[in-house]
Amino acid sequence: MSGQGQPGGSRAGGSTLPPGRLWHAQASMPAVGTDRIVITRGEGCYVWDTGGRKLFDTTAALWYANVGHGRAEIADAVADQMRRLETFHSFGRYTNDVALDLAERVAAMAPLPDGRVFFTSGGSDAVDTAGKLARRHWDLQGRSGKRTVISRELAYHGLHAFGTSIAGLEANRVGYGELIRETLRVPPNDADALEATIARHGADTIAAFIAEPVIGTGGVVPPAPGYLNRVAEICRDNDILFIADEVITGFGRTGQLFGCRRYGVEPDIVLMAKGITSGYLPLGAVVAAPPIWEPYWTGDADFKHGLTYSGHAAACAAAMANLDIIEREGLVGHVAAMEPVLADALAPVAAHPLVREVRGPVGLLAGVALNDPDTATAVAEAAVDAGYVTRVIVGDTLQISPPFVVTAEELRRLAADLLRLLDAAG
Repeated sequence: MSGQGQPGGSRAGGSTLPPGRLWHAQASMPAVGTDRIVITRGEGCYVWDTGGRKLFDTTAALWYANVGHGRAEIADAVADQMRRLETFHSFGRYTNDVALDLAERVAAMAPLPDGRVFFTSGGSDAVDTAGKLARRHWDLQGRSGKRTVISRELAYHGLHAFGTSIAGLEANRVGYGELIRETLRVPPNDADALEATIARHGADTIAAFIAEPVIGTGGVVPPAPGYLNRVAEICRDNDILFIADEVITGFGRTGQLFGCRRYGVEPDIVLMAKGITSGYLPLGAVVAAPPIWEPYWTGDADFKHGLTYSGHAAACAAAMANLDIIEREGLVGHVAAMEPVLADALAPVAAHPLVREVRGPVGLLAGVALNDPDTATAVAEAAVDAGYVTRVIVGDTLQISPPFVVTAEELRRLAADLLRLLDAAG
């Protein structure tokens, strides 16, 4: 019977539950209902659902489909790698050749000099790795009291234990109790608040400050002019590690290879994922500057941390092919060229009476904040029927972050259709 856990037909709070047994991430399953959207294929900036609807991928899925969907070159590279060697771990003396090659390439691209690369399975893994690495760094310096990690309100740093504990989106912290102790949050774009918090708690208790160059899931919030430079200076002056979370912004999303490059800052640790493979396989990375990695490479210190799929060979092959596409097609430069197009296209949207503000764009990264959360939800739902995938973040903001292969015509059409949806919602 469906009421006894069988697929389909169950009721909860008056809503029909979706058929099947898949538990969706970040979802109320009764709210998913029977209107679940099942995507079956993709090409370029578009995806198709089981009903045959063609949908423009306004969000690049979860910020990651940078080179677009359906790239056979990446699929072929992964298949070739799997035929030769699906993977081999990187524990102890062992590793695989493609992980070594990708580490060299990523280190050369990273926004810090002479880095060393620790691969992860994704962004949340990278956050946990960096949190442990920061604490261990100060322990090796004989300053084990430096344990606190400061993050920002509105920040999203994944949903593992460390990421949940430092989340600036409070809804993601509710109900779990204290997972990781010694965390603090400060307002975004307020360097004075960071400095005051350090003074109040003592720099000798603080291991690291972590920030996205552009806050993503927290509503697409670009940094105030000079903010990142100032907080990097505050961190240096107080012997606090500066961790840049470039999981969303990395590999070209801001119109430069990394957000840190765009804003002229050099972190101690940089986190990557999403765009490293454009989502074709799960992969992330932590790149550490020399003061962080040297005790492990030139001394006898051990970093007792590892992930089964760190440096997964097939995932690394996907990354290599993905980076080849980004470089060969000049996609980072294309993103930079599309920024003013998107800004111009969104100008009428910003003036709409239902819209509170348009944040950005920074490269191909923008958020349309509406005055009313219910209206934002209604517009996002209506967008599907209009041929668009979008989603609401922080309750009231429509995410706009299309694949890098988007054209100027597609951006203008997106903005024009969004304007029509807002008119209909009004």
